[in-house]
Amino acid sequence: MAAPTLEAVEPNVGPAGGGDLVRLWGGGVADRVAVRFGGVDAEVLGVHEEGETSLVDVRTPAHEPDRVAVELVNLDASGAVVLGEAAALPAAYRFQRPRLVGDSDLTRLVRTLLRMLKRDLAVNTSMRVSVDYADARHVDGMRVVPMASLPALVLSPLRLPPNPMYGTRELRERVVMGPGGPEVVRHRPSFTVDPVFRLTGASDRVVELLNLLEAVGKFLNRTKWLEMERDPAQPGEGRVRWEMDPTGDFRTSLDGPDELAAFTIDLVVRGFDLDSGQPTEVGRRVNENELATAGYDEPKS
Repeated sequence: MAAPTLEAVEPNVGPAGGGDLVRLWGGGVADRVAVRFGGVDAEVLGVHEEGETSLVDVRTPAHEPDRVAVELVNLDASGAVVLGEAAALPAAYRFQRPRLVGDSDLTRLVRTLLRMLKRDLAVNTSMRVSVDYADARHVDGMRVVPMASLPALVLSPLRLPPNPMYGTRELRERVVMGPGGPEVVRHRPSFTVDPVFRLTGASDRVVELLNLLEAVGKFLNRTKWLEMERDPAQPGEGRVRWEMDPTGDFRTSLDGPDELAAFTIDLVVRGFDLDSGQPTEVGRRVNENELATAGYDEPKS
């Protein structure tokens, strides 16, 4: 058998405590293999072929935080190492110590939106953000968070409806041919939502409020994307952005209590992943009923 090759490791980052489910992509892999991450043995869960590609599913070992090489060696039927049949990818996986306390992606999204508003609008206004869905009051049919000083802009979260295209949490599955026959691989996709926020402007002077309303309108007209770093701890991971649109029209109340004039406008950020999903039951053997359900066709001889 030719020497194996390794082409990719997915995902390529995980917890230093180990236990992450990782798939290796390559070729020339035997039915039995040993895999090491930074010289530490990983648990091999399954080996199978898809066309000319070899797929190896493993569970990572514990390791000190570091970027490490991933090594694979072919084994014979007795479990002994086959000399000359090994492959390695240098610095292919990064062990990292998870932060016990850190901002969620949703918190970072709110802060990013606040920075955008402050940069473009809030030169002469105070700003507040409500993070409690029960923190708002009804004022003439509008939800207005109490404000310390005027004029003011207030950002309040309203709801997290599932994205109509990607919001499902149903398990996805596919059947692949493993070393002992067909196997099912299941994956729970990420939960994707379209966060809706309410932007409230308030002032005790009507003209000032109308000027602020015009500025917010221009901001929403020209700002179609919300962009932030994918991982603030790893700048090299790049940036991600979401489409952002106002929903509905401005609603105004110019004769509120205590001579408070206010307006509200809702805006939606489309396609935000609340989590990243997870693989389940990697490489589990399937029965005939599951084969029929998954739509797997036996290869023709």
